[in-house]
Amino acid sequence: MRAVVQRVKRARVTVSGDTVAETGPGLLVLLGVARGDRAEDAAYMAGKVAGLRIFEDDAGKMNLSAVDVGGEALVVPQFTLLGDTRKGRRPSFVAAADPKDARELYVLFGERLKELGVPRVAFGRFGEMMDVELVNTGPVTLMLDSTRLF
Repeated sequence: MRAVVQRVKRARVTVSGDTVAETGPGLLVLLGVARGDRAEDAAYMAGKVAGLRIFEDDAGKMNLSAVDVGGEALVVPQFTLLGDTRKGRRPSFVAAADPKDARELYVLFGERLKELGVPRVAFGRFGEMMDVELVNTGPVTLMLDSTRLF
């Protein structure tokens, strides 16, 4: 499982011009599910995301998590995070999970964020062509991988 996590002032997902999800201050999480990912991967990633200390404390240091500051999360499915571009110019997506399996783990990830104390979790539309708008603050952008590749 891979994620790109961005600290945002706000984020929004639209489908065909209609807003389907949005969030205020908190996190935008682009989430890719890989073949072979399991519930344990979703739990690990949710724990990592919920606990990331990327929000500033009173001294201006990044010491607080989304849970600490009451930050929201917008989770957007992004199978292209599993794209392999090492060979040729056209990405290969064979590492991405089957859509049925990916959907289940995507939802599980979001549910786990809620259980860990993220007060509000919104979801993009799985399998849809989405437009994602965000105001990245900092900017703070991190990449995570459940296999601890980076």
